[in-house]
Amino acid sequence: MKFSENWLRTWVNPNLSSDELAHTLTMAGLEVEALDAVAPAFNNVVVAEVLEVVKHPNADRLNVCQVNVGEAQPLTIVCGAANVAVGAKVPCARIGAVLPGDFAIKQAKVRNVESSGMLCSAKELGLAEESQGLWLLPTDAPVGRTLREYLELDDKIFTLKLTPNRSDCSGMVGIAREIAALTGSALKPLDIQVQPVILSEQLPVNVIDAQACPLYCGRLVRGVNASAPTPAWMLRRLERSGLRGISAAVDVTNYVMLEMGQPLHAFDLAQLSGGITVRRARNDEAMTLLNGQEVKLDDEMLVIADGARTLALAGIMGGQGSGVETTTRDVFLESAFFHPDAIVGKARRFGLATDSSFRFERGVDFAATRQALERATQLLLEICGGKAGAISEARGQMPERKAITLRRSRVARVLCIELDNTLIATLLQRLQFDYTTEAVLDFTTEDNYYRVIPPSFRFDLSIEADLIEELARLHGYDNIPAQAPQAALTMLPYSELQRPLSRIQQMLVSRDYREIVSYAFVDEQAERELCGNVNPVALQNPIASNLAVMRSSLIGGLVGALRFNLNRNQARVRLFEVGACFAKVGDKYVQNQRLSGIACGAALPEQWGTAANPVDFYDMKADVESLFAPQTLRFVAAAHPALHPGRSAQIDCGGQAIGWIGELHPRWQQQYDMAQATIWFEVELDALIRAVVPRMSEITKFLPVQRDLAVLVDDVVAVQTLLDVMRQATVPYVQEIALFDVYRGKGVEQGKKSLAFRVLLQDTEKMLMDSEIETSVALLINVMQQQGAQLRT
Repeated sequence: MKFSENWLRTWVNPNLSSDELAHTLTMAGLEVEALDAVAPAFNNVVVAEVLEVVKHPNADRLNVCQVNVGEAQPLTIVCGAANVAVGAKVPCARIGAVLPGDFAIKQAKVRNVESSGMLCSAKELGLAEESQGLWLLPTDAPVGRTLREYLELDDKIFTLKLTPNRSDCSGMVGIAREIAALTGSALKPLDIQVQPVILSEQLPVNVIDAQACPLYCGRLVRGVNASAPTPAWMLRRLERSGLRGISAAVDVTNYVMLEMGQPLHAFDLAQLSGGITVRRARNDEAMTLLNGQEVKLDDEMLVIADGARTLALAGIMGGQGSGVETTTRDVFLESAFFHPDAIVGKARRFGLATDSSFRFERGVDFAATRQALERATQLLLEICGGKAGAISEARGQMPERKAITLRRSRVARVLCIELDNTLIATLLQRLQFDYTTEAVLDFTTEDNYYRVIPPSFRFDLSIEADLIEELARLHGYDNIPAQAPQAALTMLPYSELQRPLSRIQQMLVSRDYREIVSYAFVDEQAERELCGNVNPVALQNPIASNLAVMRSSLIGGLVGALRFNLNRNQARVRLFEVGACFAKVGDKYVQNQRLSGIACGAALPEQWGTAANPVDFYDMKADVESLFAPQTLRFVAAAHPALHPGRSAQIDCGGQAIGWIGELHPRWQQQYDMAQATIWFEVELDALIRAVVPRMSEITKFLPVQRDLAVLVDDVVAVQTLLDVMRQATVPYVQEIALFDVYRGKGVEQGKKSLAFRVLLQDTEKMLMDSEIETSVALLINVMQQQGAQLRT
């Protein structure tokens, strides 16, 4: 919403500067997004009249002009503009003037002729991008008057960022009413004169859907001069509000819309057939809008029609062929109240965003519908002439304004300040709220109740909290002290069975990972490709087409962040994220927390001590194992849609699958422009934060015994299989079994591999005898032989 400050101050003129007024509005919830000067700074420029033009004696393209600037003697000014002529009214920069760009005007001699000023173009004054010659002013411009005063160039333009609930401020009436309430300044009422009815005829109006259009008013005006010029003051206000002048009749409807917040429409009566009907559109009904766009309608759209065709999309835009032209002689003016539910979202179906739909979607003042029609009639008759007929009105059930109970005790509790009854009553009166008050005994305390009826222009008031917010706005948020909360502090219980998430995050940071936060909404195709999720949780109203479903894994956000970094020449990237993932199980939705990480580039930062080796599966496996220590993980080869076959594994902990790890599939690496191998892991957060409570055990005084066992197995036998069977055998005295060597090559049969295990044996009560050691080792060899292993000699 843009408006002229000068226009506003004709309604209400508080003793505030422009910046102070902008601050007041912003602090009251009407954010001033921009405050711009109408014109750049310049001075000493006046309206001048050219009295005489003669050719310069020493230059073919220059003229010597005698110019009247409102003084006793005319000025001699040399001018090179092609459109300078006797009788023209133009801007004249006098000696001492400073134009935009710090261009100072001085007494000068041009080709031996004295020049006492400069005749200006709009471009030279900073008021136009381009200009052809001098700026020719209206013939009635007062000679000698400063240009800034004549054109109100010291004006400023306010741009409000209106929230959807403040539709009452979509017109100058509402903004002025708001400023009067905020500052206590006097509000000058709009002088709307009821026009005398000269014509007895009326155009019949039939509203079929009275719920969507509870009030429709129309009036015939005959004998108008549609080609009459729009007054300069009206054009100036329209242009500074962001609207261009079109024709007098259309400008009047636009002006009243800006003035009162009520959209209107003017029809050419000669183009209408029969009366006006407000109805739902028929399915596949077609019409061409004023902007030339052809649209197909359905029965959810509300239209204005006559006996032959559709004339307009109700509350959005008129149709071609029924609007007012310069040749129009008879006009039908329309002013209606369309219910917001009937208009909201309809304009966006056709890619439209009009001033009318902006206001009707949020709600307009239904009590001012007829007044706006009277105001438009008044201006139309003043500018274009004509004779007005009686108003045709179709009225249904208007929105009910239910009383809201406001309790003074509740105000004090919510705002944490005491507002006395006199102040509350004053603030409600300044807001133009009708109310009654009564004293009520609440248990042992007397309270004051206000029964407030919201005005017709405030659709956003429905509960007590809304009224308390209004009191806070007017009282001033700056006048509400910031009080620190007072409460007892209690230490929360800390369970040893869980690790703090912050500790896990810090462990990852210490391993060169950086945390990211990404959207829980992801692209549906990426969800299917990377996660194999054919039934993702779809959003009913996504914020963007590429954010249409909820994620079932964190991989999408990590891949996106990785690409962002790689595209900015980051050679080594290690990222992690903690977040919620979502899935649909039957008719229910499941949400769980996960931790995921991704790495690409060198395994270690660049240094002179080690070679720059790329990160691989085992580097990230080590990171994951460090997070879970001292718990033992199992990595079971398995396939995942996002991962390289043969280089991916399922992570098991305590016999349960808790996540995945592996190298990104070459297909996705190519699709997402990743030149190097990318390693990814993801685990359930519940399993990760689960802690193992330490238990005391006796420290043995006896030395451990170490034995190395080397066996030959087929290449297809997994090391983990042998480790599992040895650990499950519960061989006495065995404390630790670990693989320390894998060998293929000379001396080992093709298709075989040599595995070397280190076994630690120890007893806490005695020194082990050789026979006990050999018995335990024999048991281990036996269980491995049952898996096809052969002891190497």
